[in-house]
Amino acid sequence: MVKELRETVARILRVPYYQKRLGELGITQAEDIQSLKDFQRLPLTSKEDLRLNYPFGLMAEPVDNLVRVHASSGTTGKPTVVGYTRKDVQLWAEIVANGLRLAGVTSKDVVQVAYGYGLFTGGMGLHYGCEELGALVVPISGGNTQRQLMLMKDFGTTVLACTPSYALYLAESLEETGISRDELRLRIGIFGAEPWTEGMREEIESRLGIKAIDIYGLSEIMGPGVAIECEGQHGLHIDPHFYPEVLDENGSPLPEGKKGELVFTTLEKEGFPVLRYRTKDLTTLRYGKCEHCGHEGWTMDRVSARVDDMLIIRGVNVFPSQVEEGILAVGGLEPHYLLVVERVGTLDQLEVWVEVNTASFLDEVRELENLQERVKRSIEDIIGISVRVRLVEPKSIPRSEGKAKRVIDKRKG
Repeated sequence: MVKELRETVARILRVPYYQKRLGELGITQAEDIQSLKDFQRLPLTSKEDLRLNYPFGLMAEPVDNLVRVHASSGTTGKPTVVGYTRKDVQLWAEIVANGLRLAGVTSKDVVQVAYGYGLFTGGMGLHYGCEELGALVVPISGGNTQRQLMLMKDFGTTVLACTPSYALYLAESLEETGISRDELRLRIGIFGAEPWTEGMREEIESRLGIKAIDIYGLSEIMGPGVAIECEGQHGLHIDPHFYPEVLDENGSPLPEGKKGELVFTTLEKEGFPVLRYRTKDLTTLRYGKCEHCGHEGWTMDRVSARVDDMLIIRGVNVFPSQVEEGILAVGGLEPHYLLVVERVGTLDQLEVWVEVNTASFLDEVRELENLQERVKRSIEDIIGISVRVRLVEPKSIPRSEGKAKRVIDKRKG
């Protein structure tokens, strides 16, 4: 592994920004990296580094050698831009295809890609991987839900690729249209781009009658396909073209099985090699051989939360995924919710809006009050602070065709 990491350092040193940063540590050539300990001395890369070098300052190849760029959303300013050579694009397709094979997708499948196409890597990443695999791709992109369902039925879609929150919305819309689940051929879902819980997986699998597979990726590293579950669903197998680390809050490497921030280094990317990139995703790592599929290498647990999704309420760290876990542990509710945070006087207050299902909505007031109290206790048992719970009527919380919006923080701005 040290040899592969050394080769990445050689590519990185073509970039003036990295030359300066590594030079400050006395590293001027790849041969200075003789061990993993040497490698772990290297600086971490953050999204801010990409923004400082917008648009092409971190490319290790001339722009003339690039054949494609992608970019993440620029909600806080300029987007983060990544570039791909022709070899990078082919490598990405092969990585995604290999991952889809682990998930049980074959060349005989019809894959409906309902991730967004464009600068976002989700749609095109899955698209090229499916073509590399030899599957039939339905490149419908996100949105237009009724058309999604019509084509799903008419084209005999067997694999659905989208965010888990949109999969739930499709399931809900399917029930409203009156299309029987038996009229569809769906068998696998490839879901990612946002944290989701085991309870959410069970909900999706039950309502769509499929096996829901978690896929992981981010544009700064490559796009979707960096890691994916096999059919055994016991963690996401990391593709060997990426070297993972998990770090504590001080940036020190943690041993296997300890939860921390996930960091990746690319091993073969030409256009935009990345050194120790901070993903802000929280997970644990383990190394070994999967008993189900035989994959040998690093496996990561499902991403439980993102560092920047964390809310600090009255000194306690709270993640939306913890609240979701508490909600899904109680029956009579839909998996749609909002966290509303505001400051009352000097005290932060968290109110959780949760949709009840149609049957519960028709219950007597006393039964709804009991349901509200059960949800409140379930959430408080997990997060350890008091919350207010507001039960709202079915379909009153806005649905998302991409990443779900879970938090309204009224303390900001």
